[in-house]
Amino acid sequence: MPFIETSTYQAKGAFKNTFFNTIYPAIVRKVEGVNYVRERLELEDGDFLDLDWSKVGSRKLVLVLHGLEGQADRAYVQGMVKHFNQNGWDGLGLNYRGCSGEPNRVLQSYHMGATADVKWLVEHLAAQDNYDELVLVGFSLGGNVTLRYIGENKGAYPFILKGAVAFSVPCDIQSANVEIHRWYNYLYLRRFLTSLNEKARLKAKQFPSQVQLPNRMPKTFYHFDDWFTGPIHGYKNGVDYYKRASSLPLLSTIDLPVLLVNAQDDTFLSSACYPAEIARESEHFFFEMPKYGGHVGFSQFAGDRPYWSEKRAFDFIQNRVAKE
Repeated sequence: MPFIETSTYQAKGAFKNTFFNTIYPAIVRKVEGVNYVRERLELEDGDFLDLDWSKVGSRKLVLVLHGLEGQADRAYVQGMVKHFNQNGWDGLGLNYRGCSGEPNRVLQSYHMGATADVKWLVEHLAAQDNYDELVLVGFSLGGNVTLRYIGENKGAYPFILKGAVAFSVPCDIQSANVEIHRWYNYLYLRRFLTSLNEKARLKAKQFPSQVQLPNRMPKTFYHFDDWFTGPIHGYKNGVDYYKRASSLPLLSTIDLPVLLVNAQDDTFLSSACYPAEIARESEHFFFEMPKYGGHVGFSQFAGDRPYWSEKRAFDFIQNRVAKE
């Protein structure tokens, strides 16, 4: 029943082009009025998490998870934080290990299925007793982590966690990888791998006995994840990583109000990333697929006004989560 067949997102003009809709907010959009205060949390394994807070004195908190090689200062994160701030919520952007502008201290960092840090942080926030309600909003990789975390911890999360929204999620990683490697996504792929390869080189300097650089640095996710992401993070290889880190198999176990929004024209996603049938059979998992939107786009020539994705996330939280 929670498959939402009619979306309210209406792309106009150039935003009907998926590449324009994807690139415009990443390059052009500037979000004013979010003044982060950074907190560093030390972890038991000797590493740290950097949190970027934007508080308005609320007992409600939105925790926003960024995408691959992003960080909390990205416009899509700040835009979401700002919209929730304007509606009376505190906002928190999580920077994954190695994504806050400083290399993390241990060999492992983050990946598509790395839910342990989110689980720890949610429990930490609950223990502080500063909030009565907590919701998650995740984008792309962060959306997959969000969905996996809730699916893995069915009924075992802190009482303050009330629901979540995820955008542009490659929830079936292996088939989505086929799409990201198509020729029209070459510039995106190259940008991701340039950043990932540089971080891998840093890891090789930090841990020379555990990371040996190949003769040629990877030019595909298949090579990178087979060599680095999979083995470094406890998977047999890249294929094992894709299978075990995907959120798709866990969507049917979700027991909190959760909305997934994947645009039909998102060139990063495969047909398996549109789980309409799972939503139809679920009481708690909602799925919406606008005709347009690109990847983490849902853009508009809006000046300083909120994007559709920000309004959609807040409306879902207000109208669905508040009723639970």
